[in-house]
Amino acid sequence: MTPPVPTVSVVVPNYNHADSLRLTLPALLAQTHPATEIVFVDDRSTDDSVAVARALGVPVLSTPRNGGPALARNLGAAHATGEVLLFVDSDVELPPDTVARAVALLAADPAAGAVCGTLDEVPLVRDSLVQECRCLQAHWWRISSLGDVSFLFTAICAMPARVFAEIGPFHEGLRQTEEVEYGERMGARYPIRLTDAIHGRHRDDDRLWPMLRKVFHRSRLRMPLYVRRRRAAQGFETAARMWASVTALLATAVLPLPLLLGPAGALPSAALAVAFLACDAGMYRFVLRRRGAGLLVAFVGVQWLINLAIVAGAAAGAAQWLFSRSFRALYEGGPQPAAVPA
Repeated sequence: MTPPVPTVSVVVPNYNHADSLRLTLPALLAQTHPATEIVFVDDRSTDDSVAVARALGVPVLSTPRNGGPALARNLGAAHATGEVLLFVDSDVELPPDTVARAVALLAADPAAGAVCGTLDEVPLVRDSLVQECRCLQAHWWRISSLGDVSFLFTAICAMPARVFAEIGPFHEGLRQTEEVEYGERMGARYPIRLTDAIHGRHRDDDRLWPMLRKVFHRSRLRMPLYVRRRRAAQGFETAARMWASVTALLATAVLPLPLLLGPAGALPSAALAVAFLACDAGMYRFVLRRRGAGLLVAFVGVQWLINLAIVAGAAAGAAQWLFSRSFRALYEGGPQPAAVPA
């Protein structure tokens, strides 16, 4: 007898992605898996997101307040009826066989708590050079980390509904870094797999300053999680990549030395810059092969700024962890809704 086809609920958290929804929602409606429902959760968007979804025939749930993707995912999961939950960000476009592939992956690996997909190197919409660089980085960091990982890649992530019920909701207080904390809880019971068997095109950040600000706050909020468990994220935010942030900071700090010491003063910056590139040399070779030397120069510049934002955020997070009791309490209180101290 043919086993029954598992039902799948695709949970789509959204905030102000009306333009992307015109691509992402039709792709979900075109999935080949026959038992698929779309649970679209709008996080109080101020653009035309709700109108776009309804025009495409997709029902809309709304969060009680603008609370971030964790709140939206939790609300979507609470309303989902499927045996499998597939979380998909609203700025990610999936190939039509993605749901079917996710179901097959979970069926073939019953020990897994979740399977997460990769992001393509080409953006969903090509808005800017910054976005090109960001998508290349996101793609490389994922494909170089395939296998078991220590936090969820929630842009594309499938798990049995029973596992979500067992692990509990996303931590709504850790806005922009809830996937790390969730992976910490899930990883204590189940392995989390990262695979390129499922993937999608992503519309990443296209403006430099908002992107750096987001990187800073994510680093600030992730630092206490890493301090608490005393290790980097498995297979992704590696120790070498953390050292890249340190070398970028040091190289920037010694840039004035040539004014004081003459040409010899340039040597420390040059040595540190080489060390910075060596920390993730595979990524820079990948960009050179795929896009050439011209794009590589811009990519290195963007990565330099990203790493400065990372180390600044980590320092701010460490300081808050040491001196703010309310900040520490956020991480000790579990996944209940909370407000992140400024």
